[in-house]
Amino acid sequence: MSLPLLVTLVLPALCSAAISCYGDQGGPVDWFIVYKLPRQDHTPEGGMKYMYQDGNSGGWVRGASLMNSTDSAVGKTLSQLYRSSQSKDVAYVLYNDQVPNVATNAIRGHTKGVVLLDNTQGFWLIHSTPHFPPSTALKYDWPPNAYHNGQSFICVTYPYAQFKDIGIQLMYNTITPYDSSVPDPFASDLPDLKSAAMKKQITQPPWKRQVTLTSSGGKQFTSFAKHANFGDDLYSGWVSEVLKSDLCVQFWLNSRGILQSNCSQPYHTYTIQNISFGSTISYSSHIDHSKWCVTWSDSPGWACIGDMNRDNEEMQRGGGTLCSSDPVVWKSFKTLVSDYSKCN
Repeated sequence: MSLPLLVTLVLPALCSAAISCYGDQGGPVDWFIVYKLPRQDHTPEGGMKYMYQDGNSGGWVRGASLMNSTDSAVGKTLSQLYRSSQSKDVAYVLYNDQVPNVATNAIRGHTKGVVLLDNTQGFWLIHSTPHFPPSTALKYDWPPNAYHNGQSFICVTYPYAQFKDIGIQLMYNTITPYDSSVPDPFASDLPDLKSAAMKKQITQPPWKRQVTLTSSGGKQFTSFAKHANFGDDLYSGWVSEVLKSDLCVQFWLNSRGILQSNCSQPYHTYTIQNISFGSTISYSSHIDHSKWCVTWSDSPGWACIGDMNRDNEEMQRGGGTLCSSDPVVWKSFKTLVSDYSKCN
């Protein structure tokens, strides 16, 4: 086959490829989870290493690249955003309670994420990194403030119809959008996504919403989203009851007014103190900004990745978490917990 003919056949397929999460091996994946490790050395790549898993990895494996590289799963996934942001054939919303390059003090939801979709499918990336990612006027990069601490990411590829529910979840979360485009006909199909991009929020109870989201590959995830008026801790006040299990929760332990482990409910909520990826990587939760929890009972097994801490302030703020009952994912998170605080 001649080169011109090959280019003619391949280029349209590349240009029309549906938006998706991209994995560490370079191709589209149904979902992935990335755990950026804290900076524990002073090498050039210190603070940019990460652990990775998707449906084919069998649990945690070392990241194939570095977080600040477009060859990483997060970098490759978000590169689609910077390539296509000027197109009227895509919709996107970037949101973060700590907006890049802006000093923010608005008490909206404690939420961080990216939504990008075309008229076939797209992804919802939920993460814990302040001032990330850069707006679409720039290019993919890693913020200087985010080298030191651990961070968490979960990306799921969803069919177009699921973004109706995702838009509603973002309304409950009361997101702080800082860069968005929801052109017609996306806006007419997905009015709540458009409203969320315009800083609108729900105005009447119920003040929490749980929904099952099904990925393009048919995998089910449970999304929990609460509004500020819910007025309780996301984990001890709701998630543990729904999942019917004690929870171990990883969150930012250096914030003011953190909530202690709670054994006052039928299912207990414990604070993780130390994390370990086997015998070679271990560290204190005090240098980990990730937000996740794992059920502590043997069955059922759930792991959740989100954007909320356990503290007094965030009882009065919107936010949420995305949960999976995948046994491999559950075990991979449960084995990370090397120490947690019991109740007084």
